[in-house]
Amino acid sequence: MPRKKPFSTKQKKKQMQVKRERKRGEPGSGPSSRNASVERGMDRERQSDTSDSETTDVRRINQQPDIREGRYDPNRFRLHFEKESKEEVERRKKLARERFLGQMLDEDLEVDITDVYPTEKGLGFPRRPPWNYGMTREELLRKEEKSYREYLSDLHSRNPLGSLSHFEHNLETWRQLWRVLEMSDVILLIVDIRHPVLQFPPTLYRYITEELHKQVVLVLNKADLCPPPLVLAWRHYLQTQFPGLHCTCFTSHPGQPYSTVLQKKRVRKKGTYGWGHAGGPTHILKACQQITAGKVDLSSWEQKIQRDAVAMGPDGEQSDEGMDCVLVEHHSDVAMEMSSPSQELYKDGILTIGCIGFPNVGKSSVLNSLVGRKVVSVSRTPGHTKYFQTYYLTPTVKLCDCPGLVFPSVVNKQLQILAGIYPVSQLQEPYTSVGYLCERTPFLSVLKLRHPSEQGPQHAPKGGEKEREQGPQHRWTAWDVCEAWAERRGYKTAKAARNDVYRAANSLLRLAVDGRLCLVLRPPGYNNQRDQWESHPDLAEIIALQGRGEEERPGEEDEDGESSSEPEEERDRDADDDEDGDDEDEGVGLPAARREGKGPPSLTVNMFEVLRENECE
Repeated sequence: MPRKKPFSTKQKKKQMQVKRERKRGEPGSGPSSRNASVERGMDRERQSDTSDSETTDVRRINQQPDIREGRYDPNRFRLHFEKESKEEVERRKKLARERFLGQMLDEDLEVDITDVYPTEKGLGFPRRPPWNYGMTREELLRKEEKSYREYLSDLHSRNPLGSLSHFEHNLETWRQLWRVLEMSDVILLIVDIRHPVLQFPPTLYRYITEELHKQVVLVLNKADLCPPPLVLAWRHYLQTQFPGLHCTCFTSHPGQPYSTVLQKKRVRKKGTYGWGHAGGPTHILKACQQITAGKVDLSSWEQKIQRDAVAMGPDGEQSDEGMDCVLVEHHSDVAMEMSSPSQELYKDGILTIGCIGFPNVGKSSVLNSLVGRKVVSVSRTPGHTKYFQTYYLTPTVKLCDCPGLVFPSVVNKQLQILAGIYPVSQLQEPYTSVGYLCERTPFLSVLKLRHPSEQGPQHAPKGGEKEREQGPQHRWTAWDVCEAWAERRGYKTAKAARNDVYRAANSLLRLAVDGRLCLVLRPPGYNNQRDQWESHPDLAEIIALQGRGEEERPGEEDEDGESSSEPEEERDRDADDDEDGDDEDEGVGLPAARREGKGPPSLTVNMFEVLRENECE
């Protein structure tokens, strides 16, 4: 008897739905049927699809369920990336099984910005074509689509297929960037401090400063995930490469490090609070004051920062009393498409600040911190921000939020995935990215893995010392790492109860994206000048921004830390499985790292040890 083909629940529901419609006399083409609404959504997608599907195969990521006719389309600004062939995916899977991992040197983590965006490759970004008010909306859209296709054709003619990294193919998202650049007086370009050169396109900076004649404030976000000397080195490098660039450091979670690899929420320490006590809003205010040079009254912004700090209670809870109301302004498509780029800066005495950047760099978190409370949902899923909004921070300061955009580059695609620009749940082959991560971090000492060949009752180690002695004797592949992590975490397939290596690989990648398994890049020459940066006079400023004392050592337990008899692996069993973790900003305190000798060994991590850095004295 031939084996039956698998029939999913979704297919079964669709089959039953069609039967019910036929029974009611609706063949599926009526205006009220669900199939008709799906077809309308597909037609709308085909009409708005302006990607280069004629030359490349584009994969549309983060598909959301459609809603009623006439409402906002949630799939309008979803990520469009170049689709990889099945042969390429299978080739990398085979490579992950066969290729042994090697340890990279510290010098291999030094990256120059010209290595990511070489000038000879012609890596730019699509520009909005000129237009006038005599054009109709349809004529403007057709002109923009034509210009965008010409840009893609020129880009692919200069670079062979497969030589470029993942970049955005959705014209609708590029249109959002155009609107934000036109409306804004000052641009906040937000990057992740762990890999800023990946997310700072030089062509965008030159376009804003030389053609639009506007100023850029580069925000080095997530500064708490890097050692202070490295933060200083990156800030100095970028200011040297781009003279006149205003560069500030920022963190939404000062003094709230991850004490363990598997911890889902950050530990709240004494003196740390919610959005109102982020580290960096004052630095952004000072940069805007230097740029405006008194042309805009920013005293209300300064007073708001002070009031928000007072409104935070002693236990970190936010009090409604004393908090300012924030006016949220939604823009219609027609108003945005026909908006004229104003040549007048600070119109009507209002400073308009545009927040742009790559996906998952923390744009929404920065905006929430500037406002002082949560007004934008945050998620580690790239492409979470789906629409354009403006927020009146004060009567004279307006913030514009833009969906994340990935610019063309020649960076390794595995590094892009570890940087968080590609949704981990959408990966077809995550194993090579895991191998890329393991070659650049001491994964054995951090994750405490046992080689798959040792697993089983007959190979079970009797103590921690023996486990550490046996581990380095084996050569590891990326597949071995995923299988060992699946065994340690208890990830099993549903039917055969084998180790679920795909889930384990996704788990490791999410740990890297969140910063719990930290991989950071370094500027050129950092390892030779490390002593200079560790004794830099500005080091105390960065330590204070991160919310740490100079004598504090990351990874140690607080004085009032609790202990629990429950194994930490069980407490945090699913800490890395929440894809849309929107509770990161809640800041609820968790038990700190387990003291030595109490209970089972935990995955306690010193963040600087992961980076192979000496702790800053």
